[in-house]
Amino acid sequence: MSKNKKKRKLKQKLTDKYRLVILNEDTFQERFSLKLSRLNVFVFSGVFSILLIVLTTLLIAFTGIREYIPGYSSTALKKKATRLTYEADSLKNRLAVIESYTKALKPVLTGDIEPEKIDSITTEMQTIVVDESKLQATKQDSLFREKIDNKDLFPLYEGGENRIKNVFFSPLTGTISQPFDLNEKHYAIDIVAQTGTPVKAVADGTVILAEWTAETGYVITIQHPNEFISVYKHNGTLLKEQGDVVKSGEAIASVGSTGELTTGPHLHFELWNNGFPVNPTNYIDFQ
Repeated sequence: MSKNKKKRKLKQKLTDKYRLVILNEDTFQERFSLKLSRLNVFVFSGVFSILLIVLTTLLIAFTGIREYIPGYSSTALKKKATRLTYEADSLKNRLAVIESYTKALKPVLTGDIEPEKIDSITTEMQTIVVDESKLQATKQDSLFREKIDNKDLFPLYEGGENRIKNVFFSPLTGTISQPFDLNEKHYAIDIVAQTGTPVKAVADGTVILAEWTAETGYVITIQHPNEFISVYKHNGTLLKEQGDVVKSGEAIASVGSTGELTTGPHLHFELWNNGFPVNPTNYIDFQ
């Protein structure tokens, strides 16, 4: 019975009503009053604490305040670290090429490779009678030789125009999920790859656009010689800014899935010439 009495007393204490009154000190006029119980105070305090914790968590997670909390890194620092990682990877590849070239050249410089031996001729020389009349070039032979001598065997210009032929490299290695199709107004090819895979410039050029759009996410556009323009959309991050000069094969972005029109991690690649879209597969081998 004593336990039941204690429970009743505890329940009564929690449910007993109290009146909170605010009075005017001079006139003792009642300004505000509120009926409360201990149970209501505990409930309100708990709800308020939970809301305060949730709001504080959201404020830290989705605002710049988190940069001032130990353990969180800034967005700019992450972008810089990503860019430096890709640059280090590019330098590593270049160093490997230089080391291979030096390794192949070293035996020649140190004399480890012996020159080819020329076998001596031990056979007796025989007198060869040559009919000089047969060595005289005919008129047709002379014209043909003159034509060959005047022809450029290694032309840099195509079709007689003052234009150097462009050579493009694949921006990404992956599976083409959607090809170029003029009928469906899909003026690009979509290449599927893992998130974070480096996207490389197809040729030397200058970055004329590097920004965010709602539909296509992070977009970067490069102007190349001979009126060619390459466009890279739905990137995860951009490693170059507008006005930067890039080299062929240099990392300019990473694969992502940004923008409203994205269907997953992939690269939307466009190639334009003289203001018209062209099929990238006619210029680039994506295999």
